[in-house]
Amino acid sequence: MAAISLSLSPNPSFTTTTTHKPSHPLSTPTFLKFPTVSPSTVKSLTHAPLPQTPSPRATSSTRAAASTTPSTTFHGLCYVLGDNIDTDQIIPAEYLTLVPSNPSEYEKLGSYALCGLPDAYSARFVDPDETKSKYSIIIAGANFGCGSSREHAPVALGAAGVAAVVAESYARIFFRNSVATGEVYPLESEVRVCEECKTGDVVSIELSESRLINHTTGKEYTLKPIGDAGPVIRAGGIFAYAREAGMIPTLTSS
Repeated sequence: MAAISLSLSPNPSFTTTTTHKPSHPLSTPTFLKFPTVSPSTVKSLTHAPLPQTPSPRATSSTRAAASTTPSTTFHGLCYVLGDNIDTDQIIPAEYLTLVPSNPSEYEKLGSYALCGLPDAYSARFVDPDETKSKYSIIIAGANFGCGSSREHAPVALGAAGVAAVVAESYARIFFRNSVATGEVYPLESEVRVCEECKTGDVVSIELSESRLINHTTGKEYTLKPIGDAGPVIRAGGIFAYAREAGMIPTLTSS
């Protein structure tokens, strides 16, 4: 039998050496004695059957616990707006010096929400000397939140007590700011709901069903699903959501 050895020198070469088989066959050493086992002494192993545990049946409570979409309902008076409501009308630039992270200034910011609306809107969104609006749901037309990129726009609405806005369409930056701040749910309608509702109507929003109900008129409207933006808003904004998901460290007080 030939064996090959490999040299690890910079210039490797192969050498072949020859080994010879032993002339005598391998045999069991005499000092190893193996006992002889009779087939009659071997017993077959038997196993007792394991008890059968019935698998638990799904109940309504377990199905509800497994659901990842919470049932969220908003209910209150609606304030109806038209098309192209811009950020200057939502919160005029003169109030952008207010710092939302300051609780007192955040509250004051809500008192100025929608104070830039033209005189055609006779009903005030926030009553004088009040910081909260009695209208918790806004219904609007197309291109809601157009204008500047100020985050104060959705923050002012949230500070005033607005839970959701239902509009035919949104300016992209307002939609993104609403999700990033977690202040309001920017929901889109499939029809011009603003032409079928009036300020002061009692409405409900079933978020999990993407449905708007006008209890004053008895009509219902289908909304477009909020999708992946829902959990971010529900968490309180993009940073709160990132902490919940473990993307960034949780803030701890020293």
